[in-house]
Amino acid sequence: MASVTAQSNGPLHVFFFPFMSPGDLIPMIDIARLFASHGAKATILATPQNITRFQTILNRDQHTTTTNNNNIIDLLVLDFPYSEAKLPENCENLDTLPSRNLSYNFTKAIMMLQPQAQQLVQQHQPDAIISDLNFPWTAEIARNCGIPRLVFHGTCCFSLCLTSCASQYKPRATLSSDTEPFLVPSLPHPMPNRFFGNLGLHEFFEKFMEADRDTYGVVSNTFYEIEPEYVKHYEKLSGKKVWPVGPVSLFNTKALDIAERGNRASIDKDKVLTWLDSKKPNSVLYVCFGKIATKMGFLPEGFEERVRDRALVIKGWAPQVLILNHWAVGGFVTHCGWNSVLESVTAGVPLITWPLFAEQFYNENFVLSRLEIGAGIGVKTGLAWGEEENIGVLVTRDRVEEVVTRLMGESEAVQGMRNRVSELSKMAMAAISKGGSSYVNMELLIKDLLNLRRDRLSKRE
Repeated sequence: MASVTAQSNGPLHVFFFPFMSPGDLIPMIDIARLFASHGAKATILATPQNITRFQTILNRDQHTTTTNNNNIIDLLVLDFPYSEAKLPENCENLDTLPSRNLSYNFTKAIMMLQPQAQQLVQQHQPDAIISDLNFPWTAEIARNCGIPRLVFHGTCCFSLCLTSCASQYKPRATLSSDTEPFLVPSLPHPMPNRFFGNLGLHEFFEKFMEADRDTYGVVSNTFYEIEPEYVKHYEKLSGKKVWPVGPVSLFNTKALDIAERGNRASIDKDKVLTWLDSKKPNSVLYVCFGKIATKMGFLPEGFEERVRDRALVIKGWAPQVLILNHWAVGGFVTHCGWNSVLESVTAGVPLITWPLFAEQFYNENFVLSRLEIGAGIGVKTGLAWGEEENIGVLVTRDRVEEVVTRLMGESEAVQGMRNRVSELSKMAMAAISKGGSSYVNMELLIKDLLNLRRDRLSKRE
């Protein structure tokens, strides 16, 4: 009885399972830090190589602890099964795979982590699990331990709605190819779209869908004001409560946290800032296709030499949030990963959309059709995972020049984009501030999970 009472009066304890890819790992760590900043205890389960990517930021959080903000964050290590999955040693993140043909092996390794995770959950007895969707077995663990499991998808509710409706109504069943446009029904705004990519991982996707049935709710790195109809619609489609708690990148306010978010930058931040300081306002175009995409070798031979007097080329991890928030940056060429879209929105920077894979095309649709804060480069075909080198030319140099010249110009249409993204930036900041929609959602989520814990423990007495 005493131990039950003590447990019911202690802080909420949540286990976090971030997936091992930059686009999933980065926001999930921020969400864990957000929970800790609201007085909850957060425990992150990750492999050694992934822990090195965020350990420094967590250490800084611990050193700035105050009496009103406990910042309780623990780490538990998962041993990655390299040999069993036939992977090279230390390949613990998708961006470290020497070949995307090893994606199947990587996913197999992810599935092998379940016994370790099960043992740690039973040992530490958290009150809830927040898991990336790529760990479907966390649903079974949560069910066995009698605790709620919430899922983190890593994209916006707009894209989740498109994916859900396309899966449910199968509008592409009669199409002649994966790249033929089709109308997606049952949306607040029915629209044409495309389906891109076949990762050869259907057996795992079935596990994701099964896990969703045992999921209590969804934690989303978005904010209500940017997609109110789609937050509500995804709740209706999924039958789950959705808590938008973003943009979580705005939780990073210290200069070092911003510069090192996701990994230690491959270039000194002061060198980047000095270079940007030398440019005129809105004169710099930032180009980044994401960590995994850049492994394909996008830069043509001789490019660096041709642009050495007018460009800064960063090889490796770039301090993206730091760059986007500099006044010299006037546009962002992006692959349309949701983190990049949201970070550009929060910085008030319009986008040139150049999607490569999967839901990145959905995100592009959202940027261009719903938000109207960017210009599309005109990609009509997605890259097949593992076959990138065989795709050929997707966009001509003339088209690139045309779109870049337009976005970096001063036309009335472009000024409208800048005004709209500036307003969204203000909304994003208001959402995460005390009393804002995302701040309130975090408080409500913690309260809800505490009530579930109280009800669960009361049944033991």
